[in-house]
Amino acid sequence: MVVTHERKSKDERREEILDAAVAVFAERGLHGASTDEIARLAGISQPYVYRLFGTKKELYVSVVARCFRQTLEIFQRAAEGKRGEAALQAIGEAYGQLLESDRVYLQAQMQAYAACADPEICAVVRNGYGDLVSYVQRVSGVSQKELAEFFSHGMLMNTLASMNAPADDWGRRLIEGCKSE
Repeated sequence: MVVTHERKSKDERREEILDAAVAVFAERGLHGASTDEIARLAGISQPYVYRLFGTKKELYVSVVARCFRQTLEIFQRAAEGKRGEAALQAIGEAYGQLLESDRVYLQAQMQAYAACADPEICAVVRNGYGDLVSYVQRVSGVSQKELAEFFSHGMLMNTLASMNAPADDWGRRLIEGCKSE
C-alpha cells in the first residue's frame, strides 16, 4: 500500500506556520521564541520557515498584523447591521468572549505591546490598534472620552486575563466594572 500525502499550497503552509508561531510567540515573546520550535509545532523544517518569512522578525510582524486583522474582523462581525450604542455593546461583548475563550491570542497581543521598542513592530502595532480605534469610533459615533473609556476597559480586561486574575475576588470585581455602564 502506498501512502500519499496531500501537498499543501504555500499559502496553506504560511497559515499553519502563523498558527504555530502565535502560540510560541504568545508564550515566549519575540526574543524568547525559537524558529526551530515554531517549525516543529507546524510540522515543517526550520529552513522552510525562513524561506516563507525571511527572518524571525518578519514572521513576528506577520503574526502581529494577523492578530490585529483578526480582531478587527471580530469587531466588524459583531457590529454588522448595528450603529451607535448597539454596535459598541456588541463589539465589547465579542471582545469579552474572545478574552475568555482564547488565552493564547490575548497573550500574543500583550507580547506585541511589549515588543514596541522595535520601531518596525511598533509601527504594525500602532497601525493595527489605530484601525480598531477608527472602526469603533466610526460605527459607534461615541465621543473621544467614551472611546478612550471603551479602550481603557478593554486594555484592563486584557491585563486581567493575561495574568489569569482570580475570578472570585478582585479580578471579578474589576472585570464586572469594565462590563457595567
